[in-house]
Amino acid sequence: MSSPAPQPGLRVSVDLNLCQAYAQCCYAAPQHFRIEGPEALFYDPAPGARDRADIERARIACPVQAIRVEDKSHEGA
Repeated sequence: MSSPAPQPGLRVSVDLNLCQAYAQCCYAAPQHFRIEGPEALFYDPAPGARDRADIERARIACPVQAIRVEDKSHEGA
């Protein structure tokens, strides 16, 4: 028996040229964004659709609007 197909989710990208490492995304969605070292941002580029509220909270919290979110579940609809 095969495993179920993964559910379409979100696509997250961060413009690292805009990001100033204020880390507001890390406070808003710590399970999806983290800063390591002086300015290295790590983030989940493909969270599930169930994480939308956390990701949107992080996107809105970014003072330089460096976070972009696309919803893969609505493409082609």
